[in-house]
Amino acid sequence: MTHRQPSRRHRTVRRLRATSAGLATGLLVTGLLAAPAGAQSRTGTGPGPSPGSDAPIGTVARTVGDARFEPGPCPRTPEPVDALQGARCGTLTVPENRAGATGRTIELGVAIVPAATDRPKPDPIVWLAGGPGDDAVGEAKMAIDGGLNRDRDVIFMSQRGTYSADPTLLCPNIDEFNARAVGLGHDAPTTERLHIEATKACRDQLAARGIDLGAYNDTESAADYEDLRAALGIKQWNLYGISYGTHLALVYMRLHPEGLRSVGIDGILPPSRAGSSATWSSARQGFDGLFKACAEQPACNKRYPNLSATFDKLVRDLEAKPVTTTVTVPGSDKPVKVVLDGAALVNWMTSATHIAPQVPLALDELARGKPQRIAQQWAGGKLSPQAMGRVAHGLVYGVFCSEWTPYEAQDAALKGGQEAFPTFPPSVQAQAPQLAYLHPDCDVWKVPPASPSIRDATSGDIPTLALSGGFDSQTGADNGPYVARTLNRAKVVTVPYEPHVVFATSKCAQEIAVSFFDDPAAPKTECLKTLEAPEFEIGP
Repeated sequence: MTHRQPSRRHRTVRRLRATSAGLATGLLVTGLLAAPAGAQSRTGTGPGPSPGSDAPIGTVARTVGDARFEPGPCPRTPEPVDALQGARCGTLTVPENRAGATGRTIELGVAIVPAATDRPKPDPIVWLAGGPGDDAVGEAKMAIDGGLNRDRDVIFMSQRGTYSADPTLLCPNIDEFNARAVGLGHDAPTTERLHIEATKACRDQLAARGIDLGAYNDTESAADYEDLRAALGIKQWNLYGISYGTHLALVYMRLHPEGLRSVGIDGILPPSRAGSSATWSSARQGFDGLFKACAEQPACNKRYPNLSATFDKLVRDLEAKPVTTTVTVPGSDKPVKVVLDGAALVNWMTSATHIAPQVPLALDELARGKPQRIAQQWAGGKLSPQAMGRVAHGLVYGVFCSEWTPYEAQDAALKGGQEAFPTFPPSVQAQAPQLAYLHPDCDVWKVPPASPSIRDATSGDIPTLALSGGFDSQTGADNGPYVARTLNRAKVVTVPYEPHVVFATSKCAQEIAVSFFDDPAAPKTECLKTLEAPEFEIGP
């Protein structure tokens, strides 16, 4: 779900980052619930393609209930996205708060990338982005490069509050704080104070614009997508969610199952598990997967024996005596001060599974008094232009503070840390990876709790592909079997040696996902037999 301090996530293409409050990274009843009032089926008014119409999806304006789709220019993106060339685009206008009486509306950018074939299947795939707070339109390259549009149109819509929506809930002041915080102790009391001040400044700025902060959550977002399906005249479609997008997909499946043919979830964050404690469990799984792969590789095991113990000792030593160094980061010659304490190392490691071949060497260098590699990576992720002004922190806190913290104890992080890493210092255990200061942040965010049903497990018979990575330290691979307990047509696949969001890094995962949409009952997984561990870098 990263993306945290208001930290949050490191910017590798997908993860549940640790954005604002945390994950990103990446964050339900037995039995499907009926759609809430205002999200039920509606009668269309005005022109629009009906299911089976020859008009390409997204080319005709249509109003359905309180929602309206209007064809138009493609949504804005921070950089040009080649995958959007030739896309059919427009805007979905929906109520900001379907339960409110203000009449205020919001606009969500929509881009539809046509299928590569001349005879596309009638049920498109909808891409649900990570975060919370990422914009799906900006992730189009990942989806199209992976072949999702081989036989079907792929639909990208900016989730409410994100970069190409109107209004945006971005709060670059939090990104700026994250950049400065690399020179502070990760879990120092002064860092906590400054972190919460940044969160409150974000909230105050958004509230001053008249934004209903309590309306930015999974329930409203799921209704947005259901409104889009109706407004586009689509009888059924498929979902592919990554990282936090799996959280939203599982809520959508529970609230609006009738329009779903199949669902792929990749880097799984179940709403019923989401919170501080779960991030510790995920970190343990991902770290252990990487350490085990090194131990099974003779050269790595010989040069870096018992890597887990080395990491554990480094966390304890750095928490007792942090290391301060100066580095330069890509794109800048300006020296950057970096403080590495135990908590910073844990958070670095949570993202470093994306560059697994370097991890043993980096830890060994740190143990030998050479912190520059890790410090540069830790700072580089926070100071990168891709980390500035792109994450919708208002949506991040809208999800975390209404759906997570009301349903977990204040000491959930500490207990999760004690269970997963019992030898870590209490000061490290108390701040979950990707989610530092989550409860204090939510104390100042002040949004009402979601209905307790948000924590219910999603159940039913929608065909589901549950994909995980063996090195995923942000949403642990055990979440696949967990969600499959109540999804009786789920296929659980763990791709070994891969980090968070396997679709982004694994050709095998892409083949499995595309074949799943061809035949949800029998995805092709033969490529798993050919996968080998990465060759770890061996230093002097």
